[in-house]
Amino acid sequence: MTSKQRKNLIRIIIAAALLIGLNFVEVSGGARFVLYLVPYLVVGYDIVLKAFHGLKNRRPLDENLLMTIATLGAFALAIYEDGDYNEAIAVMLFYQIGEWFQSYAIGRSRKNISELMDIRPDYANIETDDGLEQVDPDDVEIGTVIIVQPGEKIPIDGVIVEGSSTLNTVALTGESLPREVSVGAEVISGCISLSGVLKVRTSKEFGESTASKILELVEDASSRKSRSEDFIAKFARIYTPVVVGCAVGLAIVPSIIFGGWETWIYRALIFLVISCPCALVISIPLSFFAGIGGASRAGILIKGSNFLETLSKVKTVVMDKTGTLTQGSFEVEAVHSKNLHFDAEKLLHLAAHVERYSTHPIANSLRKAYPNERDDCTVEAVEEISGRGIRATINGQVVSVGNEKFMDEVDASWKACYKVGTIIHVAVDGSYAGHVVIADKIKPHAKEAVADMKLAGVDNVFMLTGDSEKIASKVADELGIKNYRSELLPADKVTEFEKILSASSGKVAFVGDGINDAPVLSRADVGIAMGALGSDAAIEAADVVLMDDDPLKISKAIRIARKCLAIVKQNIFFAIGVKVLCLILGAVGLANMWAAIFADVGVMILAVLNSIRSLILPR
Repeated sequence: MTSKQRKNLIRIIIAAALLIGLNFVEVSGGARFVLYLVPYLVVGYDIVLKAFHGLKNRRPLDENLLMTIATLGAFALAIYEDGDYNEAIAVMLFYQIGEWFQSYAIGRSRKNISELMDIRPDYANIETDDGLEQVDPDDVEIGTVIIVQPGEKIPIDGVIVEGSSTLNTVALTGESLPREVSVGAEVISGCISLSGVLKVRTSKEFGESTASKILELVEDASSRKSRSEDFIAKFARIYTPVVVGCAVGLAIVPSIIFGGWETWIYRALIFLVISCPCALVISIPLSFFAGIGGASRAGILIKGSNFLETLSKVKTVVMDKTGTLTQGSFEVEAVHSKNLHFDAEKLLHLAAHVERYSTHPIANSLRKAYPNERDDCTVEAVEEISGRGIRATINGQVVSVGNEKFMDEVDASWKACYKVGTIIHVAVDGSYAGHVVIADKIKPHAKEAVADMKLAGVDNVFMLTGDSEKIASKVADELGIKNYRSELLPADKVTEFEKILSASSGKVAFVGDGINDAPVLSRADVGIAMGALGSDAAIEAADVVLMDDDPLKISKAIRIARKCLAIVKQNIFFAIGVKVLCLILGAVGLANMWAAIFADVGVMILAVLNSIRSLILPR
């Protein structure tokens, strides 16, 4: 609880205690008015001041003015009739209670977002002759080696050049599982080094680092309003002047026709209190704000309440395969020797040496499977043949590693493989030696994620991939995806997505890795970037950024959005329904000021409490 919230709560308690106490005191006349004025000013002085400043600045028609007119009018009637002062004070008291609940709910949401803001680093350590020097991260140039000690945040994205550690990524991903890193690993700003000392060579400027990009995204989220929020804002601008005019008319016209002006002024004051649009104006933005805050706590960054609203209406999810449903990192799955002179280990050994200097993901998987490069082999005359493979001379033997076309070119009688995956053939001096099967592993939660999306209300799940029909079919079968398209170039993905978009009755989301899928992410009703840590393209192109690569977060994001919009609709229908009913009852004299208090402040409190539920993440 903030100091301001604490101060307001004390005011409310004091005013409530005074009001209760005054009902046990026998006093009349001017002294009674003065005594009751004390709790009124204790709890409502700031509302009266805001109303006065609104009139002064020609922005008078807001809830502060409505509350001030209604309560001062009730005081005036109480003085005139020597009546009940409790109603006027109760209106202000319960209004402040509603404001306090609103402040508390916003504080809870801001706390979730401020926890994310803790990823902002305060300094970077630079090694000098005099030891470590703390400098502003903005002053660190690309390529500088910085030191990250245990317990410190990594200030800037980079690559580890010395040391190893365990990283806490919970502020970025929402997951508590630590990540082990060592020399050569890429690290991103915002993570906390838990154990060892790291030397990191920066790869970006601070302003372009992951932490800065994420903070910009969160800070801009509140500026993107949903259609519901825009409607409520426009509604309030029109609604408030109309009800003030109606209240004036209710006070004057029946008084002229029927007489009894005290009765009609009292009804007009009740009408004003009831008509105050607090519940709508406060609870609707609060619901979205709480939803975005709750999602950020789960490692799901939603760029604005407009995207949260769109996400709630998604009926079709289209997914990229590599990096979204699969790991995106190839691994050697099998080695099949087809020559008596080469066993599986020697075959892998030769293939890894030929691919030693390549940066292709397939080459990385071969080197990972055979990491012992420091042997007696001499690798010479390395030649890369585009679209075919790589050839090199190893200890005097010409080794060719590549696809079927390459084998045909070197006259090696290659053998087909029964396994599904990328097949890398190896020939030595033109004689076929065998092949290596390389496959992209399906993510652990991918099958569960596809099933969970359907449980979350998604009607159709599509998979688009540039891989072969054979690989695409295998992945789709394993994951339970009936609709997929394979062998697609980047331009083909856009074309296929347009067809899905035009055929879908609801909103369509696209989930990709945010780098090569940027055109489709931008075209989708809502673009979701998967595994976006360190990816500038993902943060820029997507509307929703999942801060780790767990596909289960897709259905969680949809559930958060749907829960949030359900709460918004509940608040709208409840607030308008109660107000319309009480306005009619107030106008015909069947509702008193206590009914007005419930219609305004009571509804607002209930709506705010309902909005707080957006902070609670659905399962």
